[in-house]
Order: sequence, then C-alpha cells, then structure tokens
Amino acid sequence: MTADTFRGSRATATRTPLQMAAGAVGAVFLLVGILGFVPGVTTHYGDMTFAGHDSAAKLLGIFAVSVLHNVVHLLFGVAGLVLSRTAAGAKNFLIVGGVIYLVLWIYGLAIDKTGNANFVPVNTADNWLHFVLGVAMIAIGVVLGRRVTTDGRR
Repeated sequence: MTADTFRGSRATATRTPLQMAAGAVGAVFLLVGILGFVPGVTTHYGDMTFAGHDSAAKLLGIFAVSVLHNVVHLLFGVAGLVLSRTAAGAKNFLIVGGVIYLVLWIYGLAIDKTGNANFVPVNTADNWLHFVLGVAMIAIGVVLGRRVTTDGRR
C-alpha cells in the first residue's frame, strides 16, 4: 500500500511542475505583501496611506505601495498557495492571474497617476512589472499546463 491509498484517488504523492510554479508565484506575492509593511524595505513607510495616489511609500524605493496594495498582494499570494494544491487550480491561478495583471497594466497606462482613479496606487515601475508578470504567468500556465484536463487530471 502507498500513502496515496489512504489519501484517496484524487491525491498525488508529488506536486507537478505546474503546481510548484503556482505555489512559488503565490509565495512570492505573499512575501511581497509582507515586505510592503516592513520599514526600510519600504521607503517613506511613514507616508503610506490606506489607498490613493498620495501614498508616498515605495517598496524597494521603486514600486508604489499602500496598505490596500499590500493587502491585495497578500490575498493574491494566499490564493496562489491554495490553488496550487491541484493541477487545475494551479493552471487557473497562473492564467487567470496573468490576465488580471495584463488588465492592471492597461489600466495603469490609461489612468492619470495623480488622479482618484489611481486608488491602489500604481506608478510606471508597477505598470511594467504588471506587464512582465502577466505575460510570464500566462506563459508558465500554458506551457506547464498543456496536459491538465478540465477535471484537473494530467
């Protein structure tokens, strides 16, 4: 008997590369969300607002952050870790998450950075990071998820 016998037929003893990739992406988002609340890693920490374009805090001195922005990263990270438990969930997290980041990239390009529409907030560095993340997440989800069926089996 194997450990899988006791876990049920849907469980696997090892995680697929797709699941490991989604878990890693989720862990990075979780780490980024935490680091956004660490003074020193986040410059102008005392000037961080809950939301809005007037938050002067910057993660690593580059990426605009606010409390809301950090919470979004934390939630996205948790979602990645939870969804990486299955191959289908991992694929969906990477592809749908990548699409969300491409939409955020377009949104960031379209809005006035000093206006109320920039409520998260985002800056030019965030925009291009969103583009790279979106493309990379979709590519990883498509390439590693080629053999995942709609019911999550490989």
